[in-house]
Amino acid sequence: MTTEEYTFAKFSQNAFYYELNGRFVDMVGVKSGQRILDLACGTGQVTQLMLERLRGARNTVIIGIDHSSAALQQARTALRGKRDAALLFVQTQAEHFSESIKDKVDTVVYCNAIHYIPDKDALMEKIASVVRPGGTFAFNTSFYDGPQEPETALFQRKWMMKAIRILKQDYGLSLSKAEKVESRRHLTAEQYVELLERHGFRVVKKEVDKVDVPLEGWLDISKFKDFIEGAMPGVPLEKASAALVKAARQTYDELKITYVKRNWLDVVAVRV
Repeated sequence: MTTEEYTFAKFSQNAFYYELNGRFVDMVGVKSGQRILDLACGTGQVTQLMLERLRGARNTVIIGIDHSSAALQQARTALRGKRDAALLFVQTQAEHFSESIKDKVDTVVYCNAIHYIPDKDALMEKIASVVRPGGTFAFNTSFYDGPQEPETALFQRKWMMKAIRILKQDYGLSLSKAEKVESRRHLTAEQYVELLERHGFRVVKKEVDKVDVPLEGWLDISKFKDFIEGAMPGVPLEKASAALVKAARQTYDELKITYVKRNWLDVVAVRV
């Protein structure tokens, strides 16, 4: 696989992920006639979910932002012919998205990606600059410092230990001693609330969505560049991915399980 092929696309096709994002979009409550920013839109799954809920809303504008040209091309292809809203796609890093937004928006939706941003205060400053007063910012993430099921912690610990061992045995490689990448530093739910409040937002909804993730979900996330680099910093993608995949299979077999519970934090806030 090339670097460009280590995308989020395969993971996003899991039924459980589609369903939890559907619940999240319902929680956000997007409305017709809005200008909506889908930040880190990827291949357009959440854009599609919003369109389904806004069917017939021809006065709506949805702007999809993502850093991956390949993902955006998939989104354009998947949503080609959709006429329920005006769709615009822009390739840029999440940290620089505000430079591409000329007019205020009513809603910013940021699915499963805020944990990757090193300077979250800088990000929130940009989000606050584009959301009109009374507008909405909503995000979800499964990478936060919060209560996890005991079996989740056991699975994660065994999975990573096995992956590190496989990496050494099969490839003669070890993890980089470099500082952890940002995707491995997790904020608590309370810290996220404080972050939003510092930048003029008031949290109106905060929920935890508990999801049963089958083995296929862990195999697919093990083929996603950002996750691989977070779990195994400094290791070549192909070898790190192979070690994670092999270790996930071994861990499921050893624990004799069919799924692992995973918590997603869902937050909706209003610009005051």
